[in-house]
Amino acid sequence: MAIRTRPRRLSKNRPARPQAGARAGATAVAAVAGCGKLGAMKIAAWNVNSLKVRLPQLLDFLATRQPDVVCLQETKLTDDNFPVAELEAAGYRVVFAGQKTYNGVAIVSRTEPSEVGIGIPGFEDEQKRVIAATVDGVRLVCVYCPNGQSLDSDKYPYKLAWFDALAAWLKDELSRYPKLAVLGDYNVAPEDRDVHDPEAWKDSVLVSEPERERFRKLLALGLKDSLRLFEQPEKLFSWWDYRMMGFRRNHGLRIDHILLSEPLAAACTSSTIDRDMRKLERPSDHAPVVASLTL
Repeated sequence: MAIRTRPRRLSKNRPARPQAGARAGATAVAAVAGCGKLGAMKIAAWNVNSLKVRLPQLLDFLATRQPDVVCLQETKLTDDNFPVAELEAAGYRVVFAGQKTYNGVAIVSRTEPSEVGIGIPGFEDEQKRVIAATVDGVRLVCVYCPNGQSLDSDKYPYKLAWFDALAAWLKDELSRYPKLAVLGDYNVAPEDRDVHDPEAWKDSVLVSEPERERFRKLLALGLKDSLRLFEQPEKLFSWWDYRMMGFRRNHGLRIDHILLSEPLAAACTSSTIDRDMRKLERPSDHAPVVASLTL
């Protein structure tokens, strides 16, 4: 396990850090880079389903959408193979925790992440599913929640126990960090409107009542589902199966979420799902979820 941030020396391709006295955080860096608005922070969650395959798409996403922070899931890379140099050349710092073939999480940020933590404290788990860091006064928790496989799998009770541990930890995190965002692939579609065909998915993993109950317990902590803060079109999903022309037929689920503490929810100006990234050649089966904040 490694935590990597960019070296102190700046690349010629990278915007300079603000001088002492400049306003710290996303606003100062955005002004240098010519993107963003004063006081704004754009955050995103994206299950890339192999960063090795999707790196060109991530670099394009960073260049065209210009987010301040992106939380990645399913990087599927060991730490020694993480593309630090490529992301630094794009003007971003990165912290990450990976493993071979499966899982893997990372936080990609314009400004240096601090207070980095990996995993859920007190919950023994070899799988790399959680990384947290503070960026410009906002506590960011990147999560790749277990899938569960099926209701009769031994991976299903692991998923429920994992969510219970997450909720207990986030309760403490909220007391320490009033500005907290939990971003990632939750592998839970919270309501029937988040499922293209609720009847076909009934009594299946991702939509079962115990899973949805765990999601509601996260909201009960005081977190808000950023997408549901705004009026949205029907049939808005973030994941589509590669098979059976799932994306073309919009047979999807909304399982990727950005949950915001109350101060951040009050500062949220928009929340969307970037479907265009799912239209690319060899895309991830997930689309990025994006929220904009005015801090």
